[in-house]
Amino acid sequence: MSSSTTTTTSGVTLNPKSCRIKFARRFLRSLAQIKKQKLPSSSSSEEEIRMRSKGIKMAAYYSMARAVGPRMNWSRAFLFKLRNRVRHPKLVKKKKKKRVIMRSNKASRSVSSVHMDRGNKLRELVPGGKSMDFCSLLEETAHYITCLSTQVKVMQAIADHLSK
Repeated sequence: MSSSTTTTTSGVTLNPKSCRIKFARRFLRSLAQIKKQKLPSSSSSEEEIRMRSKGIKMAAYYSMARAVGPRMNWSRAFLFKLRNRVRHPKLVKKKKKKRVIMRSNKASRSVSSVHMDRGNKLRELVPGGKSMDFCSLLEETAHYITCLSTQVKVMQAIADHLSK
């Protein structure tokens, strides 16, 4: 075993350079900063909960993007978006979700148009996906899903540890 790895009491080998460990460290630091922040006393408890929830969500995404680094398009796009939000908070436009119900004859739609529709939906879900070709989009999506899964596992482990 190399000197860069450590073994936990349960026998799990941890590489300190792994994405999961980097994310967990950054996320815990961010949670500590959120806990230290004083919210205005005029805010209601509902508003305070909403603001803290938003902060935790942003901390989780930021920590994951920082742990992955600039090697992936989705992490670069997300870091860029967060940087702009911090620098120019009044310029950030809030997207309104549109609900569109489309009815079409499935027989008249070609297979390629179905793939294009799915590809476009995927581009909207993956940060930075709008500027990628389809093959790169699929690779980035696979990596993004893996990172989101890691994020959920780490957050669940933190919640389990704190609930003991």
